Amino acid sequence: MHASLILTSLMKTVPLLLLLATAPLSMAQAPTQKMPPLGIEIPTQDRDALAAELASLQASISAIKRAGTLSSALAARLPDVEIFPLAVHRALDWNEFYDFKQIAAAKALLKEGRDRLDALRSGDAPWTRAKGLVVRGFRSRIDESVQPYGIVVPEEAAPKRLDVWLHGRGDKLTELSFLTERMKSKGEFTPPGTLVLHPYGRFCNGFKFAGETDVMEALDDALAQYGADPAKVAMRGFSMGGAGCWHLAAHYTSKWAVANPGAGFVETAEYAKVFAPGKPVPQWWEQVLWRLYDVPGYVANLANRPVVAYSGEIDPQKRAADIMVAAAAEQGITLTHLIGPGTAHKYQPDTKLEVAAKVDAAAFAGSPTAPEEVRLTTYTLRYHRMDWVEITALRAHWEESSVVAKHSGPGVLVLQTKGVTGLSLVPPAAWTPQETWNIQCDGQALTASAAKGAIELSKTGDRWELKSGEAKVPLQKQHGLQGPIDDAFQEAFVFVQPTGTPMHPAADSWAKAEMERALEQWKRVFRGEIRVIADTELTPELMANHHIVLWGDPGSNQVLAKLLAPKAGQTPLPLRWDAKEMQLGKGTYPAATHAPVLIFPNPLAPKHYVVLNSSFTFRQGSDTTNALQTPKLPDWAVVDLTTPPNNLAPGAIPDAGFFGEYWQVQ
Repeated sequence: MHASLILTSLMKTVPLLLLLATAPLSMAQAPTQKMPPLGIEIPTQDRDALAAELASLQASISAIKRAGTLSSALAARLPDVEIFPLAVHRALDWNEFYDFKQIAAAKALLKEGRDRLDALRSGDAPWTRAKGLVVRGFRSRIDESVQPYGIVVPEEAAPKRLDVWLHGRGDKLTELSFLTERMKSKGEFTPPGTLVLHPYGRFCNGFKFAGETDVMEALDDALAQYGADPAKVAMRGFSMGGAGCWHLAAHYTSKWAVANPGAGFVETAEYAKVFAPGKPVPQWWEQVLWRLYDVPGYVANLANRPVVAYSGEIDPQKRAADIMVAAAAEQGITLTHLIGPGTAHKYQPDTKLEVAAKVDAAAFAGSPTAPEEVRLTTYTLRYHRMDWVEITALRAHWEESSVVAKHSGPGVLVLQTKGVTGLSLVPPAAWTPQETWNIQCDGQALTASAAKGAIELSKTGDRWELKSGEAKVPLQKQHGLQGPIDDAFQEAFVFVQPTGTPMHPAADSWAKAEMERALEQWKRVFRGEIRVIADTELTPELMANHHIVLWGDPGSNQVLAKLLAPKAGQTPLPLRWDAKEMQLGKGTYPAATHAPVLIFPNPLAPKHYVVLNSSFTFRQGSDTTNALQTPKLPDWAVVDLTTPPNNLAPGAIPDAGFFGEYWQVQ
């Protein structure tokens, strides 16, 4: 989207003066809060004993994997074992012991891991049948790391309801702390006959980015393991967990029977005091990208399911629910907001009972199987679906786009859209079967055959038409392939490091340092280890299943060189880069002192991204509050290497922008 369009849209809510930050990005440092902080030194004797037992357990796990003697069902439960040595390994290697009591906790985790491994060897996994407090694990599709979750299993047989509970911010909530707590504490709510899932969320990131994917993966694993009804899932949380609950409730509304956010935050600018005197004004593209996670813009989605918000009367974070109630009222929606009298940042006992009663009623009732009306608002195709309605194309990303779809009688659908150019409709099976569907879309009449399954609609100019499945699909932004740069790190990806000769030493040093920083920050912020391969090792199979992140330049990285000189029929990257100069966007820059970062569909595997010289774009300076952990760069940017990187940016940014809906330079 062109900057002028975005600025026009943003002027409705942000003073113009604050948006005209078009000079190169200020390189002032931001306050930094190391996450997690460095721990204490534990006695050498204890460290050595833990390291020895850890090494023994890790060796035993490796041996059983090599032997291949476990059944496929038991082998699939190895992550339930691996979470324990992983927690101790990171506490030891990353200096994350914060209390001498954690020494005993680490020993207990290693013992539990050993007991579970012994059970697997004997052909059993008794913890999968256990009641009460249980900790489990899964292997994440993002980076193949093992991630933990806790679950409270009720005594009742075959519980159908499941509550997701998102934890609050804990700067020291490492895997060691999380597992220890989840083996001792049931949490804030334990409704009868209900499974309560406690995702780790990859530590402390507000359940965004990889933390968002973690919640969904933990939920999928828990539903598969315990057989709960997907229509009876409640989304809940408090404090940072309340913030996560707000955003997941608004972005994935139809996944939940009810949402119950407590406290938290719902937007960036006010909560983080972004425009306070003396602070550098964020660039226009960063302000636009607040629309990825700022919840008020998605409030219309909450009309599709009940919401029971809670705040303490004297809690400053009550402001989040107040903002959402006001935003909902503007859309004609009433949100339930229960307030604990005279209470700060916690649940007031009587109001807690009222919250529980309302959430219980909605959760046990479950989601509707065939809602007659669906409302869906989004700013990005990352969040594109609600019940039987899916938005498949937008007029322009980061503008408000919406659809209201109604079932207005047998065989009749009435749609009203804004900013939408593609739709997919799947009428629920519970409706009376129809041979044809009569569709009124923005006042235009269309007739679709029910025999084709999904009804696909496409808009050109002012006219809607039924989309032919045989039509050639152009390179176009679509769900999971829409940017910005940070989007690549919510699904499987690999780093591809160069092995050739770089064109310029300064650019090469910068790229190497940025890759090392990215590897380290991924460990700390998202609690995983990135797979790194050489450019000579990249295969079509890897590209068919991963986004690829290329580091270096066309001289040093042979994959990048290949993409800049595509074969006939391949879409070239929107970049010209040789030893003399680099052209990206509408500017040309000396190659010796500039480097590009961008995201684009991989010409060699168009269903996945290629990313150049970047990981997720918020840096250590954003760790002081989860509200600041937002994308800092759009689809592409030029980095001026004469200004050193700091904790806010990879260097000065003389230009950056978004590609258009057809991935074109604007």
